[in-house]
Amino acid sequence: MGPLEGIRVIEMAGLGPGPYCGMLLADMGADVIRIDRPGSSWGPHGETRGDVMGRGKRSIQLDLRKPEDKEIFWKLLATADALFEGMRPGVMERLGAGPDECLRRRPGLVYGRMTGWGQTGPMAKAAGHDINYVALTGALAHMGTPETPMIPLNFLADFGGGGLFLAMGILAALLKVRAGGPGQVVDAAMVDGATSMAAMFFGMSATGRWTQKRGENLLDGGAHFYNVYKTKDDHWVTVGAIEPQFYADLLKGLGISPDDPKYASYMDPSEWPSLKTDFAARFATRTRDEWTAIFAPLDACYAPLLTWLEAPHHPHNVAREMFVEVAGVTQPAPAPRFGATPTSVRTAPPEIGQHTKELLQELGIPTT
Repeated sequence: MGPLEGIRVIEMAGLGPGPYCGMLLADMGADVIRIDRPGSSWGPHGETRGDVMGRGKRSIQLDLRKPEDKEIFWKLLATADALFEGMRPGVMERLGAGPDECLRRRPGLVYGRMTGWGQTGPMAKAAGHDINYVALTGALAHMGTPETPMIPLNFLADFGGGGLFLAMGILAALLKVRAGGPGQVVDAAMVDGATSMAAMFFGMSATGRWTQKRGENLLDGGAHFYNVYKTKDDHWVTVGAIEPQFYADLLKGLGISPDDPKYASYMDPSEWPSLKTDFAARFATRTRDEWTAIFAPLDACYAPLLTWLEAPHHPHNVAREMFVEVAGVTQPAPAPRFGATPTSVRTAPPEIGQHTKELLQELGIPTT
């Protein structure tokens, strides 16, 4: 059942990073109960099979504005180890279910709060999405081409700085409770988490190892040996041969002698533009699969660039069982992996309110 078996978490239904946090906890064995609002639905037609982040959870419909539903909420809270929500600051307080009241009733509760800007600060109540949060951290300015910043989907702030940091915070707070400490609030702001993830780059910038211009640095597309290249069949490949031994194998795969003086100063940024042009011309002479076959026996930090549809079929991903099929939808398998308490996707995503009767019965509340 996973290492979190026996832990109960209440998830207040929301968007993106909150459900992702809940998915991670459910994948690791927690009993995640999602409170859905009456009248809510998933997707344009209410179909839930594509709600990958809802997998492994149970759903109950409650309207916290109704006294009878609020009483059910309090009974459910009394059984929970943690609760998390992704509302704007003040919304849960207006519903009478803010952290002060919840911790008064359940002193050992871990109360997770997921927002973009955080619970405090001049922008705390402003609207925003991943692209806005990443922009404020400084990270977005350093992604993309010299001409245009790149939009990194919504991995960095939503799921990385948000969902992952919220899950980590909840688990850390639960450990403290198990050690005899008090319950507490976890303020997981996406802008905080995304900034934390940029720690290495702030250090590199402070010591002069990172310029303020895109496309001139070691890891932002400036280097010819850490880049993406288009192949003959209009696909792409990636190389990341930073260390000299890997760079030597990269040259070997490209048919270049490691002794060629043209490539001797490969760490000199002034040489990178011309060497990128050279590499691009070489990679354009073969297909992606041909390059993959050439680099297979070499340690060149090479990988083909795959699409969502291709990734589940790559031999490495197949061997590691990195993808599973749930309700007819191919999706990432639970991660990370545990030796003694292996994880799994226990159930398909629930219909909205699917487990209302079941949970009421568990709480000893009569149902008709």
